[in-house]
Amino acid sequence: MATTTTGLLDALPPQTRGRLLELARDVSFPARARIFEEGHRADRFWIIRTGSVALDLHVPGRQPAVVETLGPGDLLGCSWLFPPYSWHLGARTQSPVRADEFDATVVRALCEADAVFGRAVARRVAQIVAHRLQGARTRLLDLYGPQGSASTAR
Repeated sequence: MATTTTGLLDALPPQTRGRLLELARDVSFPARARIFEEGHRADRFWIIRTGSVALDLHVPGRQPAVVETLGPGDLLGCSWLFPPYSWHLGARTQSPVRADEFDATVVRALCEADAVFGRAVARRVAQIVAHRLQGARTRLLDLYGPQGSASTAR
């Protein structure tokens, strides 16, 4: 699996990665399927194996703004780890997707029970959130800001 800036598995120590993968459930979604909606309960997450997913942000009076596109190896869903456990973005498949799905409650319980596992997962998810926040900021400036503002914001 290629290392990506928004991947979870490759950034985890082998033992932690193995423990997480033991909890995975194979799922698939057809093209153009809505996986989750901004503001709804975040009770699971996925690691994409094949296909692509667009993360989008609700913009009043406009179509949702796509802020990032995820592919194989990427973590889909970060809101499951942080209260109040509700999605901050929406997600729609751009092509058929196969993924490993994880029950957030089970993974959070494992994070609480095993401090080493919990720190490794929380650290990597926090890095992914920071990366996505910067990407979303830049994308929104590109779409809605004054011309040239995204290039100066980096």
